[in-house]
Amino acid sequence: MITSFKAIFFFSLSLVAFAAAASQQDDGPKVSTVNIVVVRDSNGKPVKNAEVVLHLLDKEGNAKQDGLELKTHEDGKAATDGIPYGKVRIQVIAHGFRTWGNDYEVRQPNMEITIKLQKPGGQFSIYK
Repeated sequence: MITSFKAIFFFSLSLVAFAAAASQQDDGPKVSTVNIVVVRDSNGKPVKNAEVVLHLLDKEGNAKQDGLELKTHEDGKAATDGIPYGKVRIQVIAHGFRTWGNDYEVRQPNMEITIKLQKPGGQFSIYK
């Protein structure tokens, strides 16, 4: 009798542990924290106050909604969380540098992206 009581007790305890583990799983959409570092291509120094714009993209590469705008700090870093897994377009605009842009696939809980900005190239003109 005591042996069957122990068996029932351990079986019940196992069910409670399984239910607790199952409740911790998140069935919602997966999201990521995206950390962006903007540096100068020439020397690797950080670019502060660069405007970083993120656009979520659909399967065809079209923007789904308005972009999220961030500014880099003195260390050249900007971060945001809650970016859903999928395609994202990142554009960077900074005074004295070429505008930069590229598409990325967000597939992990934390992403770090380093962007190297270049100085603008020379302009061509028929006038001297």
